[in-house]
Amino acid sequence: MRVGKRVQQRTVAQLGELDNHGRILAKTFSQSIVGSPEQADLFRDNYKDMVVPVKLKGVRVERSRRFGDVYLAMALWRALKLDEFCNEVFAGGREEVPWEKVAAVLVVARLCEPSSELHIAEDWYRRTALSDLLQFKDELVNKDRLYRALDKLVVHKDALERHLSKRAGELFETSNDILLYDMTSTYFEGRAESNPKAMRGYSRDHRPDCKQVCIAMVVTFDGFPLGYEVFEGNTHDSKTVHQIVESMEKRHGVIGRVWVMDRGMVSEDNVDWLKETGRRYIIGTPKVQMKKWAAELADKTSWKEIREGIEVKLCADPDGKDEMFILCRSRDRVEKERAMHELFIARISKALCKLESRIARSKKRLGRDSINRQIGRILQLNQRAAARFKIDLIDDDSRASFHLKVSINESFDEWSLISEGAYILRTNIMDWNEERLWKTYIQLTQAEAAFRIQKKELSIRPVWHHSEGRVEAHILVCFLAFAMWKVLEGWQSKAGLGNSPRIILEEFARIQSHDVVLPTTLGVDVKLRCIAQPDSAQEIILERLGLTLPKRMKLPDIQDLN
Repeated sequence: MRVGKRVQQRTVAQLGELDNHGRILAKTFSQSIVGSPEQADLFRDNYKDMVVPVKLKGVRVERSRRFGDVYLAMALWRALKLDEFCNEVFAGGREEVPWEKVAAVLVVARLCEPSSELHIAEDWYRRTALSDLLQFKDELVNKDRLYRALDKLVVHKDALERHLSKRAGELFETSNDILLYDMTSTYFEGRAESNPKAMRGYSRDHRPDCKQVCIAMVVTFDGFPLGYEVFEGNTHDSKTVHQIVESMEKRHGVIGRVWVMDRGMVSEDNVDWLKETGRRYIIGTPKVQMKKWAAELADKTSWKEIREGIEVKLCADPDGKDEMFILCRSRDRVEKERAMHELFIARISKALCKLESRIARSKKRLGRDSINRQIGRILQLNQRAAARFKIDLIDDDSRASFHLKVSINESFDEWSLISEGAYILRTNIMDWNEERLWKTYIQLTQAEAAFRIQKKELSIRPVWHHSEGRVEAHILVCFLAFAMWKVLEGWQSKAGLGNSPRIILEEFARIQSHDVVLPTTLGVDVKLRCIAQPDSAQEIILERLGLTLPKRMKLPDIQDLN
């Protein structure tokens, strides 16, 4: 592509190899997504066989709008049958615009160009062809109508989760037997005084200065979202387990569930509750408990390599309970943690040398409390290696001052050598081998990816709404947009197009619709709403996805030239 005077290359999509069987599967899946042509009458303009003389001098183009990305987003909306769901739950009334159309605007905008409702109403909507696809005029989109749609949509949250779970099973043949559960936080801009859940707490966004809410989400083994709950911003992860487990089982059933959670969810009360109620689990173990397994970690026998650089060892519960522990060690993680320890050790050593030099150069005696505070600050900033150092302040009578006595805790180095790169899992599933247990737990990265996508790609943060209901609705719209994101990700993956939906959406956004005005010798103008035909790169993507773009669209009012 040309940028100014330079020609640059840009990756449109990573094209994987598809054999004949793969192409058949991709085509079959595309048909399940796209289905039969939706609203085909929108793409018939009654000019197909008409011939009229045209004045070429007056030919012009008007009303250019983004078409490709919203066209693809609406295909995803219909693939999840959200149009059918909204038609069913939104009872018809005297409203000028059906609420299901307004809901589609909110979710499609969140997927294509995440922004506020005000931006959607004042700028984004009028720049897209969504008004043509929904038959929803620009002037009817305003922030108040969008806000009211948020209020109407959020009351159907539980039903939406059940609907998406069912539809995901139909599209991807997903199983809900393994549920991955994780938590994050999202912060507010402003005081959010009218929201009782807005609290200051541990911020995953590194914004402790802002109030926040916590979001607990559950996804399937492949990362498709099943449901979520919103908690107060100062809620500890372990305090959410009972509510999440019970609410998800109420919506999606109980039989056969395996709960996979990170170590932040672990408390003995939670583990006992899961066991007593017959629920199966695989959960991480806090690092503070690792020393219970020092002998097993130091023992170099009985480890099983399940993947290059990953080795595991099964151990019985030392307390004799019906649990199994899986010791895991990653070669890459060993190198990473060792490098981090070395970095922090070097930082502490350098800072202590500077402090001792400053004490020696000082013309007046520095206070003991002041020096201790500086030592504490040095160790606080480098906590990973702080336990290695024992620092004492020794009186130096010859200079009426102090000097630092630094000794090394050798047990820190010995423990680091054993524990670097290691972590421990615990489970009450006794009939799985260590490889299956580890592979299941490592899928928690899917839950982490769900939060990362919603924050980076769908702009769930910061939250500008302040009332509790609107905040819940904002999170629900992001949840629905993420479900559409995962459908597109699965779609392009099966089509051999990698797994980067944003690249596909951006590429499609370059496909626009235009009004081509043709002045005729009959004294009237013919206006054709045309879709720009895709270039070669876009053609490849469309062919792989099994999509065919229309060439023209029907105008609201077609003039009769006869």
